[in-house]
Amino acid sequence: MAGRGTVKASGNFKANEDAETLYKAMKGLGTDEDAILQLLTSRSNDQRQQIKAAYKTLHGKDLISDLKGELGGKFESLIVALMTPPLNYDVTSLRNAIKGAGTDEKVLVEILASRTAQQVKDIVAAYRQEYDDNLEEDIAGDTSGHFKRLLVILLQASRQQGIQQGTIDSDAEALFKAGEDKFGTDEQQFITILGNRSAEHLRKVFDAYMKLAGFEMEESIQRETSGALRDLLLAVVKCARSVPAYFAETLYYAMKGGGTDDQTLIRVMVSRSEVDMLDIRTQFRRMFAGSLHSMVMGDTSGDYRKALLLLCGGDDA
Repeated sequence: MAGRGTVKASGNFKANEDAETLYKAMKGLGTDEDAILQLLTSRSNDQRQQIKAAYKTLHGKDLISDLKGELGGKFESLIVALMTPPLNYDVTSLRNAIKGAGTDEKVLVEILASRTAQQVKDIVAAYRQEYDDNLEEDIAGDTSGHFKRLLVILLQASRQQGIQQGTIDSDAEALFKAGEDKFGTDEQQFITILGNRSAEHLRKVFDAYMKLAGFEMEESIQRETSGALRDLLLAVVKCARSVPAYFAETLYYAMKGGGTDDQTLIRVMVSRSEVDMLDIRTQFRRMFAGSLHSMVMGDTSGDYRKALLLLCGGDDA
């Protein structure tokens, strides 16, 4: 998967020079937002951390605090997100999703359904280190029912490896019997199979399920489950099929209709910019009647829009 991001490390990188550029952009009256966004979107996250360290060494000040003092609104949130190491960003997003009033299920679903097993293990360890708390206990204390159970399964990050040829048909049959084939739904079967099998195995199961049931897996989940559990099951299925397609759809619905879900837009654009943004753009173009670039263009404005378009990295008109 290497190199499918739109944001790459800068070849001729000098942390001290970049730190000076940012210092000058914020010094005196007014702020040169354009200089800030052009620079930060053309450096990798790793390089941004080096700039942050150089800034402190040169000026005895915290770069993120200075940026927050100079910027505002959604643009500030986007820039601060870009300055945060990816692992910390996931950890902070999850913490905020469970520690506020109420629970932001959307964040729990998106992160835990889409990250790799190793990323989830790293998140659990970093969460403990940062907050001296147990992420599984915190999430379990904040959620309930089968939604909680599937989140806990995903937090174990111990999906089977590879394709179990012998269980493809029996898994498909178990899912069929648990849903379409009975009155009521046996959610436990859904969460056990969808939570524990590998993505490649599940893709085979979905094909077998389609032959057996005459429906796509997603259609059955829509019909058989509801609420947060439904959202999580759908995310797990979509990520097993294609993580970039899942994020393309997530971005589309963050911008579709009246109002924009800026939190989701920022989270996805930032967290996928060095991972698979090129693939997300390709999937977006394939799934929807336009490019990601044109939708961001029409849905946002100002410096916020400029920075998002740089993360998007091009138009697939």
